[in-house]
Amino acid sequence: MIPIPRRNTPDGQRMEKIHKECIDSMKGVAGCSILKCATPGDTTVVTGGIHEDFQLNRVLIRMRAKPPAGKLVVVCTKVEKEWRIARLAGIRGVPPEFVTDKVYDNEQDPQHDIFLMRLDEMPETDGFPEHFRQGWKRHDDQWA
Repeated sequence: MIPIPRRNTPDGQRMEKIHKECIDSMKGVAGCSILKCATPGDTTVVTGGIHEDFQLNRVLIRMRAKPPAGKLVVVCTKVEKEWRIARLAGIRGVPPEFVTDKVYDNEQDPQHDIFLMRLDEMPETDGFPEHFRQGWKRHDDQWA
């Protein structure tokens, strides 16, 4: 099992650098993919990122597989002009709460900040077999 690296370790710093390079190369592209564009903003030729870094790929999969309660998301506050980071309540109908006052002028930069926040929040042993819980729609998943 691959542990979640801490940001102050060589693996954590390498993943942080690759993630930032991919995010910067994707500016101008809708959505968020952790791949490098040959020409920034042009997805005709993509390389690197999750295609070449197995550890980064595995860590992102574990981050994305977490249940919605407490997940960090990007919220567009002014259409195509302003974005902020919020945390989901995990309960249907309850709006997300903003975690910082920082306002972004593009939708990619908050994605990198969320990645860094989640690296800090997740335990190093997250996703190990001893934490596995079988089944879906468990009573604590807020499906009511």
